[in-house]
Amino acid sequence: MEWRALAVLAGIGLAACSSMATMAGLTVSSSAFGEGGAIPSQYTCDGADTSPPLAWQGAPEGTRSFAVLVTDPDARGFVHWVLTDIPADVSELPEGQGDAIGVPGANDFSRDGWGGPCPPSGQHRYEFRVYAVSETLGLGEGASADQLRAALQGKVLAEGVLTGVYARR
Repeated sequence: MEWRALAVLAGIGLAACSSMATMAGLTVSSSAFGEGGAIPSQYTCDGADTSPPLAWQGAPEGTRSFAVLVTDPDARGFVHWVLTDIPADVSELPEGQGDAIGVPGANDFSRDGWGGPCPPSGQHRYEFRVYAVSETLGLGEGASADQLRAALQGKVLAEGVLTGVYARR
């Protein structure tokens, strides 16, 4: 009997490992700042407030679109950017052009598209998450971060994050 229990447990362990391996990771980068680096002020409320250049690689086969979600975890997840339905053949968003390439959603500044870092005090972290998605989401302009998160359920093939920091002068 003991060997059967071990065989079942081994099978469960193998199944868990293989399902975890199916979630690939994207490598997300920016030519404007490195991982954990300072976001230049031109991309913030203290500058031109344009979206920074963003690039990714490692999209798995079956990717039909990409989505981007930028939040400030130091401000209870304040949303700076929701961008959906970026075409699958795109692997970068040039400076200031992301909203024209994907479909901009609502940020927590009560407008659609990019809203740069603008912390009230101290240094904050900003997480730039890119998702490889198995289909286009079709949420339309003005979709919220919560709508994006709900639409992504069961459709994310890979995910990557780049974190930058910003403190106002």
